[in-house]
Order: sequence, then structure tokens, then C-alpha cells
Amino acid sequence: MPTKTEKWRRSLSLALRTIGAVSSPHTSPHPRSLPFTRRELHCGRGIWRGFLSLRKPWWGTDTFGSDIRGFGTESTMLKRNPKFSTLNDDDIRYFKELLGEKNVVQDEDALAAVNTDWMHKYRGSSKLMLQPRNANEVSLILKYCNSRCLAVVPQGGNTGLVGGSVPVFDEVIVSLGAMNNIISFDKVSGILVCEAGCILESLVNFLDQQGFIMPLDLGAKGSCQIGGNVSTNAGGLRLLLYGSLHGNVLGLETVLATGDVLDMLGTLRKDNTGYDLKHLFIGSEGSLGIVTKVSILTPPKLPSVNVAFLACHDYSSCQKLLFEAKLKLGEILSAFEFLDEQAMDLALNHLEGVRNPLPPSLHNFYVLIETTGSHETYDKEKLEAFLVYSMELGLISDGVVAQDLQQASSVWRIREGIPEALMKAGAVYKYDLSIPVEKMYDLVDEMRNRLGSSARVVGYGHLGDGNLHLNISCPQYDDKVFTQIEPFVYEWTSKNRGSISAEHGVGLMKAEKIFYSKSPGAVQLMASIKNLLDPNGILNPYKVLPRSS
Repeated sequence: MPTKTEKWRRSLSLALRTIGAVSSPHTSPHPRSLPFTRRELHCGRGIWRGFLSLRKPWWGTDTFGSDIRGFGTESTMLKRNPKFSTLNDDDIRYFKELLGEKNVVQDEDALAAVNTDWMHKYRGSSKLMLQPRNANEVSLILKYCNSRCLAVVPQGGNTGLVGGSVPVFDEVIVSLGAMNNIISFDKVSGILVCEAGCILESLVNFLDQQGFIMPLDLGAKGSCQIGGNVSTNAGGLRLLLYGSLHGNVLGLETVLATGDVLDMLGTLRKDNTGYDLKHLFIGSEGSLGIVTKVSILTPPKLPSVNVAFLACHDYSSCQKLLFEAKLKLGEILSAFEFLDEQAMDLALNHLEGVRNPLPPSLHNFYVLIETTGSHETYDKEKLEAFLVYSMELGLISDGVVAQDLQQASSVWRIREGIPEALMKAGAVYKYDLSIPVEKMYDLVDEMRNRLGSSARVVGYGHLGDGNLHLNISCPQYDDKVFTQIEPFVYEWTSKNRGSISAEHGVGLMKAEKIFYSKSPGAVQLMASIKNLLDPNGILNPYKVLPRSS
């Protein structure tokens, strides 16, 4: 009679044979899927944009001063602030003298790309993009714009999901992409200093050669920029181990709306002299200043990384598994992700080359666990002991442990590819929420009860830090569906002491919803800080704070 451990290992063997076949470029169970590669998924201006351009943009219009549409056809009359000036020939002449003609972009095709976010959800009508090469040029741009009361939107990789990085009307776009130099790296301390326009994946590759890693890992790392990551306080896949950017960013250089350069570019782990002002700009979404340089603490690259993909019968088992993982895996636990059956089904049907790692049927819930440590044998034994223990407790019903980097990448492809799968499936309403772990999936269940058969409700996210990505998928955008979603989703989150923005930011999408998570007093204090640092309100207007503030 085989023991439970033997059954588990047999299950692993079967699953490993399945996941090993994922990498074959010649076999795909879903021939209708478009050929997306991992790199293409990351690149918002590559094949993603080519795919999305087949869809009719459903938000906004090309002309400013028009109705701005949300998820449905209910429109909010957001009017252009009349105090902002409009561009004239003198402005263009000044910027060309400052930056050179090639860095003053007026080409309609080039502007069309940067006026629209990567989901084609938000679209502005800017007539000008500026490409400064250093902080001094950013300073002179903002000093001039402030004197003329020209509104400005800072833009990094333009991978945001809440309309924070694109114009609402005709704001001047200041693109940081040309500021992409690595300034210094200290191999003793692991402190990296770089410019804001560095692409996250470029920093990952640079650090890999030095034996270090970025504490931040995102699905969009192939196109997002570190300045944008800092400005939105991006979370990512390994926040569980390395924490948020508030803990990893040691210093910033920021240009204020007046053109003043605020030098906070420290490289010290400890500095208690006065107020720690950098935290004002981490997560402020470019509304208080433009980040131009970043000093960040990077951890050493540890040699032992293990990935397990597990099946659970119910959400309660996922919660208990998280508790046991923290207890049994401790310091080596680096990621704990979950997805439901609906998310897995979408991945299998819309991602090329993805196969079910745990055949033959789908399970109710899946958990991806990653461990990162310094002792390969010890870490593997620790993970295996945890998995056997969890199976004996009945927390997991099946599972697979990746045996090499290729298999680990195949597992991560499922989790990271869900946004792509959702976009291929049709219209999608996306919500990024922080909710107490024990209540997180209750919202998914309640949303399914509300919507019935009119939409597909998908739940996945970072279970390790209580971050739910709630997605409602429909064949097309539907006002009736939208009115069933909002404001219910925000009311439910507020009632359960959650946050309406876990890691995607507030942007334009949630500016008027901020009171669901923040008190009137807190919002008023934010507005006071905004007015102090940006008295003319030129930096990323209409975003983050409600109009009433």
C-alpha cells in the first residue's frame, strides 16, 4: 500500500512530465491564440499595442473638453481647467532651443501612441511630447511651464492601469525615457543609483551580472521604468519577501513644479535628520514632482530558487496553506500567488503554448509558491517536507515542483499571463484591491451572485500580501454590467476595511473614489501638500485627488 508521500511523489512525476512539454514551440492546444512571447507580453509598445489597436477605443475622445467616459456610457463631465494655457509658437520655439528639434515631438503618429494608455482605456489629446536628457532640462521645462501655466503629465513606460500616465486633455507630455543611465552601483552595500528612465528589465539584467537582483518584479518589466515604478509605489510579485518601495528606495532626486531640483539622493540605510521627504513622492504619481534619479537597495542574488504549483479544493485551504507556508518555510518564502478556476481556464484557452500542469481536469483554486534561499539541498528538502505535510493536512490535492528554470518559467507564465488572457477574451473591468486575506475571495463570490451569467468573474492575485485582482470579463462593455459592479465594489471594499488601490495607483480612474479608502481629513491634508509644492496645479492635473479638494 503506497504511503501518502509516495502518492505525492508520483503526482509530482506525472505533473512534471506535463509541464516539461509546455516549452515545445510546435505544439499548442489552442491554435486560435495569437503568438505572444514573454518579451512581447512585457512590451506595451510592441505586440500588445498591435493587438489592442484592433479594438475601438472606448474611453475619451481626441478633442479635449469633451465628455470623459468611464467603464460604461455614464459620463462624467470633466472639463479642462480654464486656468491652464494652451501651447503657442513661442512655446514650441523655446522648447526646441532648449532640447533640440528631435526631442520636441509633434508628429501625430508618435503622439497617438503616448496619448493612449496600453489598454486603450484612456486617451488624451496632447500636441507635444518633450524628451529631456537630464534633470537640468526637466527643471527648465517645468520652470517655463509653471510660468506659462502649461499643464504637464510625466510619462515613463506608460504601462499603468488607472490613467495616471497619459494626458486627460492637452497637457504637455514629459517623457523620461531618454534618462536611462546607471550612475553607480556599490557591490558591498548593494546600492544602485540610476536615472528614472531606466527600464526595469534592463536594471534586472545589469544586476544579474553583478550577482544581485531588483527587489521589484513586475509582469510589465520589459517596458515599465523605475521612475514610474517609484511614482506609483508599484508592488509586484515578490513584495512578500522584499517589501515595498517605501522600504527599498533610499533616496530620490525630484524636480518640483517650480523647476527647483530637490536633492534627496541619499545612499544611507539610516538617516533620521528631519522629515524623510522622499516618501511624499513615492506613490504620488507625478502629482508633486517629477522623479529624475533613484537610489535603491538591491539584495544579493541567492542561488537556490524553487517553484511549486499546487491545487486546492477551496479558498479556506489556500488561506491555511499561506499560514503554514509562513510557519514552515519562513525566511525562504518569496512569493505566494493564487488564482481561481476561471483564471486558469482563461490562461489555458488564450495563452499560446500553456498547458495544464495538473491534468486532466481543472481544480477550484491554484497556488504558486516560490522559495529563495542560499542552500539548494536544504531549501528543496524544506519545501518538500512542507508539501508532504500540507497534503497530509488535506490542504492540497495535487501539485508540481519545477525541476529547472524552464519549468519554473512555464509555471510563472500561467500566473503572469492572466492579464493577457483576459484582454484576448474580450472586454474586461479591472480592480486592484487590498482586502484582509480571510475576506478576500468573499468579494469574488458576491460579485458572481450579483452578475449571474451576464459576465465572467475572475479572481487572482498576491495572496501573500492580501492583494486581489478582481476582473470581470464580458464579450463587450455593457452599461448594465457596469452599474452592477460600481459603486458596489468600492462600497464592499470600504465596508471591509480594505483599500481601493493596492498597487496600481489612483490616477484618473479612482480620483473621485478616494474617500472610500481615505478620510476627508487625510484627503484635505494631501490637497494642502499638493498646493504647497505645486501652487498652480500644473503637475498631472485631474489625477489622484478629487476635484472637490
